[in-house]
Amino acid sequence: MIIDVLTIFPKLFEPFFSLGIVNQSIKKGKVKLAAHDLRDFTEGNHKQVDDYPYGGGDGMIMKPEPIVSAVENLRLENTRLMITSPVGRILDQDYAIELSLEEHLLIICGRYRGIDNRVMEILNPEFFSLGKFVLSGGEIAAITLIETVIRLIPGVIENSSSIFEDAYISEMTDYPHYTRPRVFRGFEVPQILLNGNFQEIEKWRREKRKEIK
Repeated sequence: MIIDVLTIFPKLFEPFFSLGIVNQSIKKGKVKLAAHDLRDFTEGNHKQVDDYPYGGGDGMIMKPEPIVSAVENLRLENTRLMITSPVGRILDQDYAIELSLEEHLLIICGRYRGIDNRVMEILNPEFFSLGKFVLSGGEIAAITLIETVIRLIPGVIENSSSIFEDAYISEMTDYPHYTRPRVFRGFEVPQILLNGNFQEIEKWRREKRKEIK
C-alpha cells in the first residue's frame, strides 16, 4: 500500500513514521509513506497556501491551486482521495478495514477556516473525521487513520488473532487485561487466567465483556 499525505506541517509526521508499528511496516515493505509539503506545489516566492475569503468572514481559506496541483502530481490510477473534515464519515473499524484494501490513499489535511470549494468540485474527494469536533488541522486525524489502517495490512502484525479480535471492537467491549507482576499493591491477577484452561479463560473473557458493555 502507498499512503501520501498533503500537509503544511510535514515534519510533524517524521517521528510518527520512524517509530513503532508504522516504522516496522515500512521496513517490511508493506507500506510506502510520505508527507508532502503543500508549499512545494505553490507558485511565487511567498509559498502562499491560504488567502482571505470572498464575501468576508473570519479565518483564512486554503487556496485551490496548490492542492489541485499536488493531487494531479501524486494521484495514481487507483488513488482514493480523502480530506480530513469534522463533517466527514466517522473513522471506525469497518471503515479502516475497507481502506486497508486500497492500493493508494492520498490524504489532504485541512487547515484554517476551510478549503476552497473548487477543490471538491474538481477533484471529488471523500471526507473522513474522527468525530463531531473541530481541530486546528487534519494532521492528527491523518495520523490516526494511517495507524488504524496499517495494522490491518496482512503481515504487518505477526499475531493475526489480535487483528481478528480488534475487528469486533464496534460490537463488543474488550475484557480486562493483566500482565506481570502477579500481585501489584495488593491486587492479584484473577486465578482463572493462571490455570492454563483456555476454554474457561475464553468463557471468563466473554462474561467480562458483557459486564463492561
